[in-house]
Amino acid sequence: MNTEVQEPAAKYERTELGNLPSEWRVCAVGDAFEVCNQLRYPISQSLRAKISGPYPYYGPTSIQGWIDEFRLDGEYALIGEDGDHFLKWASQPMTLLVKGKFNVNNHAHVVKGTANQASWFYWFFAHRDLTSHLTRQGASRYKLTKASLLKLPCALPPLEEQRAIATALSDVDALIAGLERLIAKKRDIKQAAMQQLLTGQTRLPGFSGEWECRRLGDFVQFLKNGVNSRAELAQDGDVKYLHYGDIHGASGVFLDVAQTAMPCLPQAKAYALDRLRDGDLVFADASEDMDGIGKAVELRVAAGSEVVSGLHTIAARFDKQILADGFKAYLQFMPQFSRHLKRLAAGTKVFATHRGHVASAELNLPGVEEQTAIANVLFTMDIELSALEARLSKTRAIKQGMMQELLTGRTRLV
Repeated sequence: MNTEVQEPAAKYERTELGNLPSEWRVCAVGDAFEVCNQLRYPISQSLRAKISGPYPYYGPTSIQGWIDEFRLDGEYALIGEDGDHFLKWASQPMTLLVKGKFNVNNHAHVVKGTANQASWFYWFFAHRDLTSHLTRQGASRYKLTKASLLKLPCALPPLEEQRAIATALSDVDALIAGLERLIAKKRDIKQAAMQQLLTGQTRLPGFSGEWECRRLGDFVQFLKNGVNSRAELAQDGDVKYLHYGDIHGASGVFLDVAQTAMPCLPQAKAYALDRLRDGDLVFADASEDMDGIGKAVELRVAAGSEVVSGLHTIAARFDKQILADGFKAYLQFMPQFSRHLKRLAAGTKVFATHRGHVASAELNLPGVEEQTAIANVLFTMDIELSALEARLSKTRAIKQGMMQELLTGRTRLV
């Protein structure tokens, strides 16, 4: 006979906000919080420039400037009064939590916690769809009036639980912010390393001597690419079709064909196209911004795989005795090469390059052994960045899951 004492199941009740724990209540914002719009300070940008100082001046989604006086002191939540950010509620926070001495312009409502926590308001409404409570100002501009804000229904856990949930979510937010800062720092370090190593300003131990000026067209073979429309492509097939979108969408400078989902071409349409090999460098021949000119990926192609280069690409096979595998992936970051392509790029809204531009580039190149050493240093940095970015992505997903669980009471901390 089982004599173990069973904890009673948590009780939930149906509310206008869905099933919530029976200890929670639903209340209008106006009955749960104080809206302090009388403390807003609407001043022009030109006036702010004349009274610059140490105190932040907030708009509905971010700091707009800094001035020499403050009207608010404490912890407040801000939510926009008008703007198109209401349309991005799923991906962009609609609330801010501000602590200390600061100011707010007249495009944000100022919410103070009294019987409830301002931090709870901040988290509860951060990604909530308020479309049905908004009025329209033009085609894509919406307004949350004070009257509508006061009527918004808000789920309210007991105060202790509000604090616990806000603390847990703030902790994961701090972890995300720390990872973002670390990634930004690592990117800056990598950028500086590329500037030094790809120009010869800094040499790795064991290497010396002058770099040799080479014209890329003297040791490259350009491969025949397809110009097939999307209607000719299929989800499955024997021959993968590398689209320019796969290049612009790549997260790094190497692309593993086996790990990349690509459309396919029937053999009958691909028979005349050159098959790509391991180490081939494939450029996108167009970009909507100048910084995207020269974007390329070096391929990783397993033996027996069939892949061809597709529409709006330039597939190049360089002599590996002159341009080493691994190093050629970073060709696009060499200042000489980047400046060359940007100078020749044609277009207004879309900037285009072609094989002749690539072939005519003249670059100072080290020997293949030094190229390989440089590539190894940069690749190690890329691996570290990729690991941090994966951790950041996972942490953001964890936060999203926590919000779905904690803000609905499905998971309880108290």
